[in-house]
Amino acid sequence: MSNFFKSISDALYAAILEENRYLFYLEGIKVTIIVSLFAILLGVAIGLLVAVVKVASANNKKLWLLNKICNLYTTVIRATPAIVQLLILSNLIFTSRNSNEILVAALCFGINSGAYVAEIIRAGLESVDKGQMEAGRSLGFTYIQTMKLIIIPQAIKNILPALGNEFITLIKETSIAGVVAVTDLTKAAQYIGSVTWDVLTPLLIAAACYLVMVLGLTKLLGLFERRLAQGDRN
Repeated sequence: MSNFFKSISDALYAAILEENRYLFYLEGIKVTIIVSLFAILLGVAIGLLVAVVKVASANNKKLWLLNKICNLYTTVIRATPAIVQLLILSNLIFTSRNSNEILVAALCFGINSGAYVAEIIRAGLESVDKGQMEAGRSLGFTYIQTMKLIIIPQAIKNILPALGNEFITLIKETSIAGVVAVTDLTKAAQYIGSVTWDVLTPLLIAAACYLVMVLGLTKLLGLFERRLAQGDRN
């Protein structure tokens, strides 16, 4: 039994403390958060635009072409694996050796997330009573002004929890970013495993790091949802 615990202790020491290898995990966590943050910001921007076009096209036939393009975008992105999209974007657009791999990953995951965020926002916009749009138009607001000042602020409360879940999902999905040479948390664990000849221990440490990040974000999301619920009751 003592040999068992000693082997675990030695494996953890080699994977974390020896030659300050914990710094690789910290750098990987930083890259994972950076990619996820920029990706969700881009995804929200794309998703908002696509969602508004989809909702507006229901009452404006002039937007049929834009609606078709948006539907094609969401269908293709949601029906193909993120890792394939990442490889295509990397090999089709960012072919230069000087390309920033983190930018490539953030852009790809942002485009991927945008398709899912679009459906989240669309559902949130459609959850607002249609009378709100009619009230805004009766006050002399244009369609865009009504969406900006009345509809979207009300929809935000409905979509924020789902957006938080999308961010949590995105953090886990970035684990495939290593295929385009991004040294994220998973890639850092793989590198340490190749050095120590112990692949399992660094991967278990990386899994624990993901678990802590996700549980922390889930806790924050729960607190935020309770604050929103209290605001509604007040």
